[in-house]
Amino acid sequence: MSKYIAEADGGSRGNPGPAAFGALVREAGTLKVIAEKWEYIGEETNNVAEYCGLIAALELVKELDPTAEVEIRMDSKLVVEQMTGNWKIKHPGLKPLAIKAQGILPRGQVTYKWIPRAENFEADRLVNQALDSYTI
Repeated sequence: MSKYIAEADGGSRGNPGPAAFGALVREAGTLKVIAEKWEYIGEETNNVAEYCGLIAALELVKELDPTAEVEIRMDSKLVVEQMTGNWKIKHPGLKPLAIKAQGILPRGQVTYKWIPRAENFEADRLVNQALDSYTI
């Protein structure tokens, strides 16, 4: 069984504002980046963008190996706490995104870890790459 580490981020310039996500997948043993995705998603909130980043990361893992175990690393405390069930999802716009994320891989294959923003710089770089390419 494959093991991966996925890093995801989302952001908006203004809240709501122009928004994008970034996601990348690493081999757990080597930490080598083996897949990445970024996309401009239009006018959205930062939390919607964060969830879109999570969904993209999970979809990348599923494409690589649908039986893989993955540790999702994000700097969004909100998304990590909601996906682990520690916090309720109160915003109606986030519930469908959380449900979509939960359905991509079986629960036992996915763990979540909050990381400081400084440690999520590669996913953040992808977010800014998407935003910069849209605004140029």
